[in-house]
Amino acid sequence: MAHKQHTRNSSGPVGPSQRQLRAGELIRHALVDILREEDIHDEALANVSVTVTEVRLSPDLKHATCFVEPLGAGVEAAATTGHESEIIKALNVHSKFLRGQLGRRLDMKFTPDLRFRHDESFDAASHLDKLFADPRIQADLAARDDEGNDA
Repeated sequence: MAHKQHTRNSSGPVGPSQRQLRAGELIRHALVDILREEDIHDEALANVSVTVTEVRLSPDLKHATCFVEPLGAGVEAAATTGHESEIIKALNVHSKFLRGQLGRRLDMKFTPDLRFRHDESFDAASHLDKLFADPRIQADLAARDDEGNDA
């Protein structure tokens, strides 16, 4: 019996499998519950709400990268502004505790090691919003709309 060889498609590397995506969503939902319900004794996490935006799993499902955003981060008046790195560091310090809690809630063969990272997508979206609000960009967009209507 011949072995099936894994190949890449013509559009580039293959993305995450359906299994990785499904397990990532299960872990994300469980982490949200754990962070909301459990009391983690750390000054950096006191009275801080954290949004788990995405969980990416390795192909063997043994390592999970959890993208988080402290609630209110980026808003000047928010208490978390400027403290994102401290919050991420505290989550990484308590990752073994969180992994233990996760293992009790999920029925998986292995509970993955957790690594927390700050989700930069909100900053990128905010930057794009500022660019689109720029009057010079608005003028360029209006000029393109006028050209498109003439055609």
